Amino acid sequence: MSRTAGAFKNGKAFIAFITCGDPDIETTKEAIREAVKNGADLIEIGIPFSDPTAEGLVIQEANIRALSGGMTTDKAFALVRELRQETETPFVFMTYANVVYSYGTNGFLSNCAEAGLDGLIIPDLPYEEKEEFLPCCEEYGLDLISLIAPTSSDRIAMIAREAMGFLYLVSSLGVTGTRSEINTDIEAIVREIRRNTDIPCAVGFGISTPEMAAKMASVSDGVIVGSAIMKIIAAYGKNSPAKVGEFVKSMKDAI
Repeated sequence: MSRTAGAFKNGKAFIAFITCGDPDIETTKEAIREAVKNGADLIEIGIPFSDPTAEGLVIQEANIRALSGGMTTDKAFALVRELRQETETPFVFMTYANVVYSYGTNGFLSNCAEAGLDGLIIPDLPYEEKEEFLPCCEEYGLDLISLIAPTSSDRIAMIAREAMGFLYLVSSLGVTGTRSEINTDIEAIVREIRRNTDIPCAVGFGISTPEMAAKMASVSDGVIVGSAIMKIIAAYGKNSPAKVGEFVKSMKDAI
């Protein structure tokens, strides 16, 4: 079992997304530490990108602040190296294909492995094009996390059968962001996933309250929360880590 999949071994997993470098790298480090201390089972670290096509306004603005503050991919690697000395909590990068390509795929993935990353989420990488990255991920022992969306339909079985680490189940059409409700039949999608793989699946996009988290966790293996966390960081800036920890604890307790 990879460390990524191991995040689910003790029950429902809470996965916290944090944009690296917003408002600065030290705040990101402290926010991750607080998230881990308060029960986060896996940390999804967003490498900021100028055109994050899967992200709503909250994370778009976080990316702009991070980039304006001088955040770089190499600084993200350095952050992971430092935090890996403190915790065995799984870390995965969430970024876009252009970031990996422009850095150099082999160099990017070898640095991921050397720093202590466990996996990679590339939301603009279609299943049909994953061979662009998969062999190199396998070479360096990284899980290339697959996404399943409400529109995946007859592709669910195909994606699920070849999944690594965990499956990222997108709750709603559109981009990331907090939502008042989720109307997708998550339970039906999970049933189809279960028919094809034992790999755990976590629901993301739109989960913002303990009640929503509990509902999504009741039909899946865990939840992923990003925009709600980044709203806290936007509101409190350098003073946000403790607030992030409180929020993570409330969500973990709920699931």
